[in-house]
Amino acid sequence: MTRRLRRRAARDGPAAHPHPHPHPLDWTALPDDATLHLFARLGYRDRAALAATCRAWRALAASPCLWAALHLRRLDPAAAATLAPRCAPHLRSLRLAGRAAAEAAPFLRAAGLRSLRLSGCRDLTDAALAVLAARHGGLAELHIGPDPLDRISSDALRSVALCCPRLRCLRLSGLREVAADALADLARHCPLLHDLAFIDCLALDEPALAGLTSLRFLSVAGCQNIKWATASASWAQLPSLSGLDVSRTDVSPGAVSRLISHSTTLRLICALNCASLEEEEAHSPAAFANSRGKLVLTINRTISKFIAADAAPLCPDTAVKDTVVFDECRSSSGKRNEVSHLITWLEWILSQSLLRIPESNPHGMNQFWLDQGAALLLTLLKSSQDDVQERAATTLATFAVIDDENTNVDPARSEAVMLEGGIPMLLDLARCSRESLQSEAAKAIANLSVNPKVAKAVADQGGIAILTNMAKSVNRLVAEEAAGGLWNLSVGEEHKVVAIAAAGGVKALVDLIFRWPAGTGVLERAAGALANLAADDKCSLEVATAGGIHALVTLARSCKVEGVLEQAARALANLAAHGDNNNNNAAVGQEPGALEALVQLTHSPSEGVRQEAAGALWNLSFDDRNRESIASAGGVQALVSLCQECLNASDGLQERAAGALWGLSVSEANSIAIGREGGVPPLIALAQSEVEDVHETAAGALWNLAFYSCNSLRIVEEGGVPVLVHLCSSSHSKMARFMAALTLAYMFDGRMDEIALVGTSSQGSSKIVKFEGARRLAFKHIEAFVLTFSDPQMFSTAASSSGAAALSQVADALFIQEAGHLRCSRAEIARFVDTLRNPSSVLRACAAFALLQFTMPAGRHAVHHAALLQKAGASRVLRWAAAAATAPIEAKIFARIVLRNLELHQAGPST
Repeated sequence: MTRRLRRRAARDGPAAHPHPHPHPLDWTALPDDATLHLFARLGYRDRAALAATCRAWRALAASPCLWAALHLRRLDPAAAATLAPRCAPHLRSLRLAGRAAAEAAPFLRAAGLRSLRLSGCRDLTDAALAVLAARHGGLAELHIGPDPLDRISSDALRSVALCCPRLRCLRLSGLREVAADALADLARHCPLLHDLAFIDCLALDEPALAGLTSLRFLSVAGCQNIKWATASASWAQLPSLSGLDVSRTDVSPGAVSRLISHSTTLRLICALNCASLEEEEAHSPAAFANSRGKLVLTINRTISKFIAADAAPLCPDTAVKDTVVFDECRSSSGKRNEVSHLITWLEWILSQSLLRIPESNPHGMNQFWLDQGAALLLTLLKSSQDDVQERAATTLATFAVIDDENTNVDPARSEAVMLEGGIPMLLDLARCSRESLQSEAAKAIANLSVNPKVAKAVADQGGIAILTNMAKSVNRLVAEEAAGGLWNLSVGEEHKVVAIAAAGGVKALVDLIFRWPAGTGVLERAAGALANLAADDKCSLEVATAGGIHALVTLARSCKVEGVLEQAARALANLAAHGDNNNNNAAVGQEPGALEALVQLTHSPSEGVRQEAAGALWNLSFDDRNRESIASAGGVQALVSLCQECLNASDGLQERAAGALWGLSVSEANSIAIGREGGVPPLIALAQSEVEDVHETAAGALWNLAFYSCNSLRIVEEGGVPVLVHLCSSSHSKMARFMAALTLAYMFDGRMDEIALVGTSSQGSSKIVKFEGARRLAFKHIEAFVLTFSDPQMFSTAASSSGAAALSQVADALFIQEAGHLRCSRAEIARFVDTLRNPSSVLRACAAFALLQFTMPAGRHAVHHAALLQKAGASRVLRWAAAAATAPIEAKIFARIVLRNLELHQAGPST
């Protein structure tokens, strides 16, 4: 692994500043214009913080130009009343999110308000909208969406028409009905109304719309139950209509043709995701080609190229390249000002439709996204309209997601964004002063980064430092999306994990947990990112040093949200997985309430939480003190119960439940308690799983349990012998076969005989017959297992050679890599040594084979095992086994290899 050295920021001493400034910079001496420009580029919180530093800046912060527009996600009556004296005389544009904020808006007393844009107002009522209209009679723009206005009726529309006679733009989403009388009132009382949008409405009076003769732009995207014959005939008569949006509707080709033929003013029809039109174009590619100077935009046409190619009706006397057509037309002025308005409107309706289309993921749209959809969204990111930018960023965050639950993204779509230059654009927007756009850009970066190629591009272009800084934001939504980005970037390549730590990401993520104790989304993302980072050995130390253990245990103890609990338990599991390299395992166990919380989480109704909690307990059980503390906290009973309940659960849960019992069963008291509590039957059932990881882990637990005769008897009585025999002979996992053979060897080495044959004489005879049958079956398959590692030619060469090379060749061929991770106690090693004297040649060969695996120099605990063998005086027994005339050649070779291993360990590492 390449080491990364932290570059020193400055040298010691005077040389650090070769040209020091003679006087400290006085920021208050800046011209007022420069200070105002600085204030205008800051968010509200930063602006307020600067205003509190001195009297001059406090006065500048109250300048009318800074209070002409407000964009707030939260607003209550008390906050509105506090802001009112400062912004009431000057406020012209207001954006709010949520019904509560909308209902608090009148307390701002902004009589001069001209633009009001509301989002997240699904529960807004007629009464609340009527009050907003009455208090802000000078409104020229009213936008409410994209959430459906389920509780708004035509009565509220009439109130808006009566109270806001200067209305020029009205855009509403999800109305149940737009009645004729409401439209008549708009026509009568709002003579300046030129931009009208009813998005996703359930019912609309088509002829009544024709009465709004001032309309230049009309959108009915997503509306249902429109009578297109009536609509096309009526709307074609609108004297000023320039743009019409019928996207996501069932508009017919005939209706579009009538509009083209009969409207003298119509210049643009946007019809994205209209099935009837797409079918017509599939049968007749030239459909709508003779459009009499009118543009018809569908998903089958490359929109930017189509506009550029047909720019004559839109941008007369100008040749526009398709790559910059929106930029060119957007900046039109003078005689072409109408074109600029048309393109501005087109950006808005495109951002609406592109946002809605991924929600239903309609068939046939994939090629659209690859060919032009991604590029269109990136074009919209450059719009001068704030809400268009935000919707484009939101769509970039969602259009590539194909599985929301598992956060899988379409690789081609996400890479299309990257190839079109979208990553640097999103990173730039993530650094802007508008927090709403920051959060949407960060969400897009996070989701797209699920693709490893995109994640690499984000990391290479400085995205990690940007997201880390965003994670420190005092805005919860910004911090939440930034944490999500770090979560996805922390998957995979080691350099990204190191970069996150180097950028201060670990501390930022830990701080988020304490800063937002009630923020479900931010907590899950922060814990998930910490879990990924904790999987790295070095980063796990940083997580612990930054207070991560306490933070994660706090979540595990107090949080009730399943997603948060799952990630917190996973993070604790990863922190405890480096027991050989650091003391995090012990540190987690020593954190007050940690083990008790994890034991309680094994009872969670969420399978994911149970799985991660069991995994954490498995890792923690490698520490002796933790193992006993887990048992004292009720861990044995909880994990036995979990094993009993998870027989039909996921493979991951089964493996971790069995693994946790395997870890606890290392100690005698726990092993006997597991057997007594009913742990043997579920482990036998899990040993029959076809999944290698599951039956291998169950075999390991049964091997530990079988060390004690009472458990061996339970395994026999519960039908475990045939299961272990099947594992020993049929598993594709060498480790599973190895541990199944060792379990059978423990069970039938003679120590269980006394308790197995207790009973009356008649019962004893029956038991003897069954027991001996089981013993013969076990011996047969133990022997077969050992012989699978036998190579007659290689063994014969090694037996006849006195050199070390032949023996080393055999040893390397026999070594099971995974067995090198097993650690045996003194009692277990002594039992294997004792088995070398067993009358059964099968058991002797099995014991020698096991000692060979445990002492191979490549094994993690080989030195420990060699020391135990030396203390047990095993060399003499091994020499006897290697020289025994009646022993099979396999047993002799195994014994010789163990002796060679002991000599290597005694000699120590070569110099």
